[in-house]
Amino acid sequence: MGVIFDAELVQSTEQVELYLRRQALCNSNNNDNNLDCVAGPEVTPVDTTLRLINNRPSSAFNEATGRQHRQNAGSSSDTGSGERQVGRKAQMSNITAAKTVADIIRSCLGPKAMLKMLLDPMGGIVLTNDGHAILREIEVAHPAAKSMIELSRTQDEEVGDGTTTVIILAGEMLAQAIPQLERNIHPVVIIQAFKKALTDALAIVEEISVPVDTSNDKSMISLIESSIGTKTISRYSELMCSLALKAVRTVSQDQSFFSSSVQTNGTSKPSTTTNATRSQEIDIKRYARVEKIPGGEIEDSRVLDGVMLNKDITHASMKRRIENPRIVLLDCPLEYKKGESQTNIEITDEDSWNKILQIEEEQVKKMCEAILAVKPTLVITEKGVSDLAQHYFVKAGVTALRRVRKTDNNRIARATGATIVNRVDDLQESDVGTGCGLFEIEKIGDEYFTFLTKCKNPKACTILLRGPSKDILNEIERNLQDAMSVARNVMFHPRLSPGGGATEMAVSVRLAQKSKSVEGVMQWPYRAVAEAMEVIPRTLIQNAGASPIRILTQLRAKHAEGKSSFGIDGDTGNVVDMKEYGVWEPQAVKTQSIKTAVESACLLLRVDDICSAKSAQQAGGNGLSAGAGGED
Repeated sequence: MGVIFDAELVQSTEQVELYLRRQALCNSNNNDNNLDCVAGPEVTPVDTTLRLINNRPSSAFNEATGRQHRQNAGSSSDTGSGERQVGRKAQMSNITAAKTVADIIRSCLGPKAMLKMLLDPMGGIVLTNDGHAILREIEVAHPAAKSMIELSRTQDEEVGDGTTTVIILAGEMLAQAIPQLERNIHPVVIIQAFKKALTDALAIVEEISVPVDTSNDKSMISLIESSIGTKTISRYSELMCSLALKAVRTVSQDQSFFSSSVQTNGTSKPSTTTNATRSQEIDIKRYARVEKIPGGEIEDSRVLDGVMLNKDITHASMKRRIENPRIVLLDCPLEYKKGESQTNIEITDEDSWNKILQIEEEQVKKMCEAILAVKPTLVITEKGVSDLAQHYFVKAGVTALRRVRKTDNNRIARATGATIVNRVDDLQESDVGTGCGLFEIEKIGDEYFTFLTKCKNPKACTILLRGPSKDILNEIERNLQDAMSVARNVMFHPRLSPGGGATEMAVSVRLAQKSKSVEGVMQWPYRAVAEAMEVIPRTLIQNAGASPIRILTQLRAKHAEGKSSFGIDGDTGNVVDMKEYGVWEPQAVKTQSIKTAVESACLLLRVDDICSAKSAQQAGGNGLSAGAGGED
């Protein structure tokens, strides 16, 4: 199951709009027992299956998201050189495109999520249910669809999780705006109501969230499991949770910085007070590297208390195992100093040639002597090591590694306490790293790997992943990155919100109650936000194969009684208490998801004109750009 290739979108944009309008009107009229919305001809939602060839979706997808952008271009102030849509047509075009993108990954939410199969330009296959990974691979034509994909990227960079949730929420927010526009409510009024609802929603999330002890391994692992449980590697969730938690705790580092405040007491001289403030730095991207080696079993994956490199020694006679090594890190070549570009040397006799060779050898010897003066046992450089330098190192019993990546060198420095030196003349005893307990070279498969382990206080680590194939390892890495992001977020903001759609349903029910006190026409769009929040538990129920109407009614009744921790069991689709079920999510992820979804919906609703810019050939003219926006 998953995405079926070579499927085409068969519905027209008018059908999509009719479906969205009917669904939104049904939701808004639930309390009036209006049953007419289910009558009439069957209108199915747009089929979001794609044909992804060479990293591009099918022409039908681009046509469905861009047909409104192209049609009737000449009917509204067309100047003859560009395409333009104004007012309601532009808003409906944006809503249709955003809803289509949301429908693509709607089935990727929850533990029963379906997989999407993507073909990359090189013919490789990507199997994933990660919303960000899917949207990152597809290419769309409509500007609103591009904006939705950008939402996913922003969510992934900010909190690392909730990418699927934010897209589904944003799409539903825009779909709920259709009946408001049909009532001729001005988009500015809708946006004001959305922002008021956002403020109240964030307060509700804060109210139902609970603090968590980040030093408790059991509670932290159960929290990370709720994130990994929806991924492909849910079978190995306990192992991956422990790997993610250990990696994040390894790279976390307390920082102290000083803040000064100036105080004035009447006419007296101002007095300055300095306060020390502590903060935590957790840089997963830079200091927690994931190394994927095909082969072995997934259970063989582990977190190294140090650094691993895909490097071998430069000379066969060098030591392959050193205990408590003295490490020197360099950012300069241990080779003959090359001349500048277009350097010419004229030699008139044999003695001059020998003298040049002698000078080059003396340069290398001088550099090696400066290094050996601090008595290292391991030298690692980002540049090359000449044969003569290798000779001196072998003679002195020193092991050397060359052409190490800059990022790897930085992690070695952080793990071993060494300082990267740019010139060997500046090398001092304090620059030598002594924090590593063991250096050894191991052969895994057909390649040699360098291990710097048993570090005393490593602030950098390497996560070694093993698995049967590269495709599986890539998916494990994506899921592990999400797990580490969850652990990092909780350490920054140690508060949890109930998962399984419980937070969204609590926000929905309470906003619906508060909407009765909202005056004027703002009450309609305010209530629309409450109805849009139900899309998360509804989608979880649908993906689990249960009855959305029956289960959602039960869940709504529980929350009406004030039981805010009740949500959906993603495996069975039943209503359960998340406190007992043990599914929690970081409050930071929930807050960011709701913020991003509402703000993006407001942004797209504010658009009332879509016009095409000039092409490069037309840009040379002096005329005004085609389809310039009209005045208010």
